[in-house]
Amino acid sequence: MMIEEDMDLSMKVIVVGNGQVGKTSMITRFARGVYTQEYKKTLAVDFLEKRMWIESAGEELTFLLWDTAGQEEYDAITRGYYKGAGAAIIAFSTVDRASFEAVESWHKKIVDECGQIIMLLVQTKVDLIDQAVFTAQEAESLSRKLRIPLYRTCVSANLNIEDAFLALGEKFLAKGAHRNHQSVQRMFQSVDCSLGYV
Repeated sequence: MMIEEDMDLSMKVIVVGNGQVGKTSMITRFARGVYTQEYKKTLAVDFLEKRMWIESAGEELTFLLWDTAGQEEYDAITRGYYKGAGAAIIAFSTVDRASFEAVESWHKKIVDECGQIIMLLVQTKVDLIDQAVFTAQEAESLSRKLRIPLYRTCVSANLNIEDAFLALGEKFLAKGAHRNHQSVQRMFQSVDCSLGYV
C-alpha cells in the first residue's frame, strides 16, 4: 500500500475571471517564468503544472493550474473543471470595471460548485494604476465583504505573482487539506472540494 510520504502532494487551482484580465499571463509567469504581451484567447480550459517548496510546511507542493476561459459561451464547459479544486483565484483587471463588478458572480460559481474552498482575489495590471476604473478602497471593501485576501499584481514586473500562489499553498497545507483529499495522488481524480475558509 502506498503511504502518504511517498505521494506527490498536489493542489488543483482554478483561475477564473472575465476574459482579457491576464489570467493566462499570470499562470504562465508563475509556472514557466516567462512573460508575453501577446493576447491569446483561452478556448475553454488550459492546464499548466508547477512544483514549489513551501518553507512554512517543510513540503513540496505541485500546483495543478487550470486556466479557464472568461467568456460566457464557455461557461457550461469550464464549470465542469471546477470539481476537485482545492483552491481558486478570482482575477480582475485594474483597467476593466466589468471584470471588477463580475467578481461576486465568479465567487458564487465557485461556491456553488466547490463550497468554501481557499480563494484569493488577484487584481492584475497594477502598472496601469493611473488608468484605474475603480478605487483601492473599492477593491479592499470587496475583499472584506467576501472575506478573501486581495493581492495586487503586475505580470510584466513579476510583482506579487509568486507571493499569491505561495499564499494559496501555505493555507492549503496549513489546513491539512491534502490529507483529506485524494488529490495528493496528483493528477485529475474527482474529489469532494469542501475545504472551508479561514
